[in-house]
Amino acid sequence: MSPFTGSAARTPHWQHLSVDLSDGVATVTLARPDKLNALTFGAYADLRDLLAEFSRERSVRALVLAGEGRGFCSGGDVDEIIGATLAMDTAQLLDFNRMTGQVVRAVRECPFPVIAAVHGVAAGAGAVLALAADFRVADPSARFAFLFTRVGLSGGDMGAAYLLPRVVGLGHATRLLMLGEPVRAPEAERIGLISELSDEGRADQAAHALARRLAEGPALAYAQTKALLTAELDMPLAAAVELDAATQALLMNGEDYAEFHAAFQHKRPPKWRGR
Repeated sequence: MSPFTGSAARTPHWQHLSVDLSDGVATVTLARPDKLNALTFGAYADLRDLLAEFSRERSVRALVLAGEGRGFCSGGDVDEIIGATLAMDTAQLLDFNRMTGQVVRAVRECPFPVIAAVHGVAAGAGAVLALAADFRVADPSARFAFLFTRVGLSGGDMGAAYLLPRVVGLGHATRLLMLGEPVRAPEAERIGLISELSDEGRADQAAHALARRLAEGPALAYAQTKALLTAELDMPLAAAVELDAATQALLMNGEDYAEFHAAFQHKRPPKWRGR
């Protein structure tokens, strides 16, 4: 995403999210605990716009996406979204579904790592948000459920049919997206859906520890690694290695690469600047 901005000022308050930024780590919390953090139209739009703002500002070096209360996110709000969509025409429904996809694209395309801190339920759209993250840190209470077929819709919602096979393989993805059955933490870890299994009740702390580690590292190298992981999913090998070569040539001309060499020579830790 381009860092260049127009006339709009930074958004001072996000109505549908709790947002904190400290030392390069952003914590974005879905904060409807009485509804298991069910998503509304406004929450989707805030996530889309927040990620775009952070991407332009370049003040964020790592982001933790968490849920308040008993679970991560139970998906779209049954009354506020599912009920409302029944009254929409095709054009309105297309606009809504495109918006949810824009959120997933924003998670994948933002130039900083995103860590989902999952406890309790991550269902429907909540499961896809966690799936789109670069890391999923979960505690033993976590359970993932891609529930779309259970409400009569395609399991390939919000890019799930693209992302999930690439994370867990086609066989597991077919089962999870078609049947919509919950996957609890032990199995999720076994099939690769969880990046790190934390102690009970410690997913947020473990996710923040990882975020701080990433925030202190070479931000530009992380950003380019993330970009290549996404871009090369559909590339032939020849195109991928050419893109790798061009990227490395650019980074070899950067400050962090020279800083590593200086730190190595002087036997000290590198002082990463993200440049």
